[in-house]
Amino acid sequence: MSTASSAAASQLDPSSGSMDPLFHVIQVLPFSFLRPPRLRLKLPTFTLPSAMTVYSLILLTYFMVVSGIVYDVIVEPPGIGSTQDRFTGAVRPVVFLPGRVNGQYIIEGLSSGFMFMLGGIGIVLLDLAMDKNRAKSVKVSYASAGVAFVVISYVMSMLFIRIKIPAYLR
Repeated sequence: MSTASSAAASQLDPSSGSMDPLFHVIQVLPFSFLRPPRLRLKLPTFTLPSAMTVYSLILLTYFMVVSGIVYDVIVEPPGIGSTQDRFTGAVRPVVFLPGRVNGQYIIEGLSSGFMFMLGGIGIVLLDLAMDKNRAKSVKVSYASAGVAFVVISYVMSMLFIRIKIPAYLR
């Protein structure tokens, strides 16, 4: 049985007895007069990034995704809009694209993304405030900053939605 399995393995191995003689010549002939060099290559050593580096990259990616960077690249909206006042005729800048939920100016997306990121950082600070190995003053600082960030983020996000859609939740 071992001779049958070795015969089957030699048939599957392309270097041991290929039926094509040209393949055999190409494989054997160059090494009959050429000698491959002895290379002393070192494998590169990669160190893992620190936890803060990974967190920063994930936070930056989160900011870019919720800010609508993909939308901004594809649609290429203006950075800021403008509207003309009915009474005075003066042109005023507009940051939020009114009435369209699925459209945005660039500044609108960046400011909304910043508010979402601020709320996420607030939740992380609240989690850090629950650590038992920290001093009480540090825990209080983390907790108060976390609550403030979450409240500011929520209030500003609701304000942004009410500016964008005036009749929302009324």
